Amino acid sequence: MKLPDDVTETFQGWKAGDATEDAALADAGRAQTAVTHAITQGDPEAAALNFYQSGAALAGSQDWVKGIVDAGLTYSGTVRYYAPSISVVGKDTAGVSYCADESKAYNKNRKTQKVDKVPATDQSYVLYNTRLKKNAEGVWQTTKLESERGNEKCVQ
Repeated sequence: MKLPDDVTETFQGWKAGDATEDAALADAGRAQTAVTHAITQGDPEAAALNFYQSGAALAGSQDWVKGIVDAGLTYSGTVRYYAPSISVVGKDTAGVSYCADESKAYNKNRKTQKVDKVPATDQSYVLYNTRLKKNAEGVWQTTKLESERGNEKCVQ
């Protein structure tokens, strides 16, 4: 997934030191990037979304992408993902929570390319809680995704 030149994502501390946990964390990050990619491509049905997400997470992400695209928007800027926490249950289920710093990410008008640089607030920080299930191909797909803006764990 190649993001536009004006969009950057960084993942800080996304290595647990355990092969299974690292694989799940990597795919959780890719699932997040798949959403960004779908938004920047203007495609709620993007193949990457369907590859890294399924079930309720996929349906919710597709709705989220569609809403942004229908509003004539895309993204510009940098999002930093940090403070990941992972719990693996059995061979094929994991829970991953992490924070996102969107203080340097902005809405961009698709037609005019004008970037709306609004000041950061507590709402610029998001706590994500996800559930992942390893599919038959070995991909840790995000199956459930919840987010909370302004969560005190993430506000910096």
